[in-house]
Amino acid sequence: MENIASLPKFDETYELTESQIADYRKNGHVMLRGVASEDEVNAYRPIFLYLVERYNNHTKPLHERDTYGKAFIQIGNLWKKSKAIERFVLARRFAKIAAELMGVDGVRIYHDQALFKEPGGGHTPWHQDQIYWPLDTDKTITMWMPLVPIPEEVGSMTFASASHRIGYINKLVISDESHRTLKQYIEAKGFELVNYGAMAAGDATFHAGWTLHSAPGNPTEQMREVMTIIYYADGTKVAEPDSNARQNDLKAWLPGCKAGDPAVSELNPLVYSKRSEA
Repeated sequence: MENIASLPKFDETYELTESQIADYRKNGHVMLRGVASEDEVNAYRPIFLYLVERYNNHTKPLHERDTYGKAFIQIGNLWKKSKAIERFVLARRFAKIAAELMGVDGVRIYHDQALFKEPGGGHTPWHQDQIYWPLDTDKTITMWMPLVPIPEEVGSMTFASASHRIGYINKLVISDESHRTLKQYIEAKGFELVNYGAMAAGDATFHAGWTLHSAPGNPTEQMREVMTIIYYADGTKVAEPDSNARQNDLKAWLPGCKAGDPAVSELNPLVYSKRSEA
């Protein structure tokens, strides 16, 4: 049984600087140290490990998988599988950071994901997250938080700075094709590439939904354990699901919603509202 009462609540505010907010809006990404403390992360980590092991559906060894399958073990909406993880994912501290970086009054959860890159795991190809999301807004953001220290050779994701300003580029899902095509696009545009290197457990990057990014492989013997949470601005409407990826996401993460509806379902709680704290 989960002893929820003893787990950290993350109610305390993480104070952002004007410089951090400006960097995010200019570049489409920012790295923040100590968003959660080591003790806070360690309190939740055994629960994450249990859930990832339980729900991991990879049946083939690493070398027999395709590029996407080699990139990571991916488990979504853990907050619906565990009351303890619900406390983590719906935490006010994280949501308030997301709202302040985007400059919006409130944010809802799109979904969470554990992204565990196995020892020897492959790279994550270049992509834009929002090609998957049927959300009619550019106010989307992902928090990417390691649950363990990440050495420099694994590092953070690599971001193409200011690429979020372009918005939609193409419909390519994460694949060898997306990596080749978008790498050429990045080189042609001359975007600056940023990888934040080593990160501690509880550090976090935040990046916009349209920011081009990739991640290196894992050459170490240790699992790269990362938890992500995707937020979008409260008041967002559902966009036309104009691809198979978006149609699938609409069914999975916005059940019962259709194009033009408010992007609100039982899976998308309001996790921070500036107005409610006024």
